[in-house]
Amino acid sequence: MSKRLVLASNNAKKAAEMATLLAPLGIEVVPQSAFDIPEADEPHNTFVENALAKARHAAKLSGLPAIADDSGLCVMALNGAPGVQSARYAGEPKSDARNNALLIERLAGVTDRRAFFYSVVVLVRHADDPRPQIADGEWHGAILDAPRGEAGFGYDPLFYVPQLGQTAAELDAKLKNTLSHRGAAMRHLLSRLETDPL
Repeated sequence: MSKRLVLASNNAKKAAEMATLLAPLGIEVVPQSAFDIPEADEPHNTFVENALAKARHAAKLSGLPAIADDSGLCVMALNGAPGVQSARYAGEPKSDARNNALLIERLAGVTDRRAFFYSVVVLVRHADDPRPQIADGEWHGAILDAPRGEAGFGYDPLFYVPQLGQTAAELDAKLKNTLSHRGAAMRHLLSRLETDPL
């Protein structure tokens, strides 16, 4: 079977992260934009359902195995919000800056700043795969009142990692991949692919 996977995302930074993580297994990650595949609908209330929908959509339209993740930031004081709405927290069009500003606004005066990033990664060998590979990961930290750092994307500038005294946006990419929710989920997936390869 092909060692090419279509990534069910148009996010270039996410594609770069995935490509780096899958390279050791000799798997080439091709973004869905290379096939002119539009983004899938994400109507579900759970990360796993949205990731599965995106993976099946990309596999169906590309004819290749597909990988998708659905991830987001869950803030304890906001009952898990923004959660599955993380990318569109401040509405359409998607905007990291507006999402971060809204999060700061909603946490004004709140002392409990605990939060975690959560990621579910789903791999399907074909669109109707009855046995998708599913792996998840979490990354715990706290939300700051103001952004710090230039790296990363999304909520990284607000996500403070107490053990390191830095935000996710202040970490170099290699270190971030060893700590992050997506990195943890991908390590779980990679261990499965070592015994059950494409």
